[in-house]
Amino acid sequence: MLTLPSGLIVSCQAPVDSPLHDPEIIAAIAKTAVKRGAVGVRIDTPAHITAVRKQVAQPIIGLWKRQFPGFSVYITPRFEEAAAIAQAGADIIAIDATLRNRPDGETVASLIAQIHQKLGKPVMADIDTLAAAIAAVEAGADCVGTTLYGYTEATQHLSPPGFELLSQLVKQLDCPVICEGGISSPTLAKQAIALGANAIVVGTAITGIDYLVQGFQEATTNS
Repeated sequence: MLTLPSGLIVSCQAPVDSPLHDPEIIAAIAKTAVKRGAVGVRIDTPAHITAVRKQVAQPIIGLWKRQFPGFSVYITPRFEEAAAIAQAGADIIAIDATLRNRPDGETVASLIAQIHQKLGKPVMADIDTLAAAIAAVEAGADCVGTTLYGYTEATQHLSPPGFELLSQLVKQLDCPVICEGGISSPTLAKQAIALGANAIVVGTAITGIDYLVQGFQEATTNS
């Protein structure tokens, strides 16, 4: 299986209602990120992954955000989504590996096993707590990311980046650890690497044009 690269991974995504939410535009953003030194990209949906794969040779961490009534899990919730993004060209499959219930009665362990056995792809476990991370690694996850820290019911009172969680993961897990979420500056990126992260994922601070413009606009309007 592919070995996760160390360094900067750029998440190239855009809100569904944004003009940037177009496969060719996402592919151009991803190509730019790689050209400027990113060791990989993180991409949502099969259509966007297909477009990025044509432009980028570096590893793609693929995911598919899909929401199902009655369930909070939305990052690649089922094997169906995992198979689709693998076929589209993803090298690594990112899944929600929190301890929450999943659609169709799927479990993290069974999903990881199917991805390994049927797709031959490594799995990035997006977690929110140390307990979820340990469970994911025991289930066979190839790497763990702090992606959902601050975004689940159990951690909604916390704000990313989860450096305390990152430190715990580095000390207790025998697998690559990725710091994702809240890395809003090069200084924070450097700090994450110093704490032992094998790689960092940066999204909004680099590619979140919609959110960045909105923030500046609100600041200047309300000043």
